[in-house]
Amino acid sequence: MSLAEIKKNIQEERFVCPKCKAPIKEYDNVVETTASVWDGAGDSELETGASKVTLICSNKPCTWKERTEYWENYLRD
Repeated sequence: MSLAEIKKNIQEERFVCPKCKAPIKEYDNVVETTASVWDGAGDSELETGASKVTLICSNKPCTWKERTEYWENYLRD
């Protein structure tokens, strides 16, 4: 998942807190993991494998927060 997809899902309230069941409102520290790097004669490519993100609930009084690369588990259907 790219940063743009994370932002979109936060805005659309598709991420759900597993503790209070309310929409997750914040994120932090998005990192793309590298699947492969190819560098050839005048041609190079970088493939990303996944994204790691810290999801933060921010709904009072809930204090749930988790660093994960399995963000799909928190998406509402």
